[in-house]
Amino acid sequence: FQAGWVWDGKLGFASSGFFFVLLLLFLWDFLFCFSLHREHPRWGASNTALARWLPAAYEDGFSQPRGWDPSIRYNGFQLPLVHEVTRKIIHAPNEAVTEDNLYSDIIMVWGQYIDHDIAFTPQSTSRTTSLSGMECQMTCEKQNPCFPMKVTSSDTLSAGMDCLPFYRSSPACGTGDHDVLFGNVSVLNTRQQINGLTSFLDASTVYGSTPAVENKLRNLTSKEGLLRVNLKYHDNHREYLPFTEQIPSPCAQDPSASGGERVECFLAGDSRSSEVTSLAAMHTLWLREHNRLARALKRINGHWSAEIVYQETRKIVGALHQIITLRDYIPKIIGPDAFNLYIGLYTGYDPTVNPTVSNVFSTAAFRFGHATIQPLVRRLNAQYLEDPELPNLHLHEVFFSPWRLIKGGGLDPLLRGLLAHPAKLQVQDQLLNEELTEKLFVLSNNGSLDLSSLNLQRGRDHGLPGYNEWREFCGLPKLETHTELNTVITNHNVTEKIMELYQDPNNIDVWLGGLVEDFLPGARTGPLFACLIGKQMKALRDGDRLWWENGNVFTEAQKRELQKHSLSRVICDNTGISEVPEDAFQLGKFPQDFKHCNNIPGMNLEAWQELYQEGNLEITNLF
Repeated sequence: FQAGWVWDGKLGFASSGFFFVLLLLFLWDFLFCFSLHREHPRWGASNTALARWLPAAYEDGFSQPRGWDPSIRYNGFQLPLVHEVTRKIIHAPNEAVTEDNLYSDIIMVWGQYIDHDIAFTPQSTSRTTSLSGMECQMTCEKQNPCFPMKVTSSDTLSAGMDCLPFYRSSPACGTGDHDVLFGNVSVLNTRQQINGLTSFLDASTVYGSTPAVENKLRNLTSKEGLLRVNLKYHDNHREYLPFTEQIPSPCAQDPSASGGERVECFLAGDSRSSEVTSLAAMHTLWLREHNRLARALKRINGHWSAEIVYQETRKIVGALHQIITLRDYIPKIIGPDAFNLYIGLYTGYDPTVNPTVSNVFSTAAFRFGHATIQPLVRRLNAQYLEDPELPNLHLHEVFFSPWRLIKGGGLDPLLRGLLAHPAKLQVQDQLLNEELTEKLFVLSNNGSLDLSSLNLQRGRDHGLPGYNEWREFCGLPKLETHTELNTVITNHNVTEKIMELYQDPNNIDVWLGGLVEDFLPGARTGPLFACLIGKQMKALRDGDRLWWENGNVFTEAQKRELQKHSLSRVICDNTGISEVPEDAFQLGKFPQDFKHCNNIPGMNLEAWQELYQEGNLEITNLF
């Protein structure tokens, strides 16, 4: 989704203390991430600019988004309104869903969860226009940070507005409009956007991306290196995420609950954990896995301090995130040919590779997953059958509603629904359902939003070059005519609509162009997104000095055990579910395609056992 809830309040620049605080933050960030890359300590660090793989394409050359000034023409034509693109090409009714015949709904959840491990782009801290001081939700005037999305007169909006609100992403310090603040008046640095997280696949969804967040998540009184858990609720004696310290939190409440009974937003390594119940369930699953592994490691190595147990567990959990993503998830998304072409076999850490998440990956390519989201949330009983006490819910009913998880049967029914039901197939004329285009709810906005229009507007806000420029970047032929577009989009009715709105293929927004391409063989993306996702994943792997396969991170015996583990095994170990598919992402029918958890392999933690002798400082790993 967009960015969860955003930071509120204005940023005061009047005080000289602001610059001192910025300096301290910079130094802290520098020191914190120094060990990740010894020569380039800010590569992949949190709160640094997203990488640019192509120069930014702004209307004024350095900051103003394309489409800001409607009088400006591109290749002789005005850019279409993003809401018109949504209405005529992307929007599909809830009933118009073609189901994926290969992959389960949990593949969509994993994509969202991993996206939240590696990228978060904060929106402007100011909520009002720079000149008039009008709140962005109350004006259709284009003034930073407001970049409202105009809608056509045939649409009906509340309060007589003819636009949907949009807040620009915060610029990185010293770029775009911020240049003036840093005394850089003569030279205009192109506006860049920030990644608020570490770029690395490091399970920051579990542990956070800063020491401050990490400390809030840890149970510092535990001798077993545990993470904090919810003290108010439990799920059949299993743990839930703790609640956020902000009380009352802005999450929705059960309308039937008594006045004092509240279920707050969850606290996790990423601030968006409560966005939808399936995402909250995935966060909860990994909280439990950390604590399960930590307790087991402490039993095996009773001499370990809580700190050693915690750090060794964190290493294992991070490795499992990397393994499940690169081994089980990415090949299904980009297909075997693109995987071999863009990623290939691991040959070791390469210190010349910059692992920083790219702007085009975060803002366009990895948002392909929005077209795989089902409009319904299904919950199933122990026999994987519909449960009359837990009926299907529409997606909009579970936005920022952690009470639905806690009071709706816990993790097990929800996970069964994800395992046994197919993901939505990304079909060219059935892209985003109305739950996302008409009923999207985020905590930073008073009304409903449109995820598709937000994605398109975000691409323009970030200065992403157009679809054809990215095809050229990937070594793919540019598509200059309607006829050439038809060669990569089987549904010619869709190309007709695209040409009607954009007039010239060079004007097509990259997110839309990548989304409508025909799938590669064995993939769930077309050639452009397969390229961009593949290049990013290779950079995240090869540019990570602590990648699980790199030498001296784990012993050979430990690596062999890690490879036995899977998402299905994590579900077996941390829920009451006893039968699962061998590969959680592969769609199967119950019971014939499911296996009992006794037959799902997992790690033997004895590979982490150490020989310890009292009074002897020498500690030897038995394996």
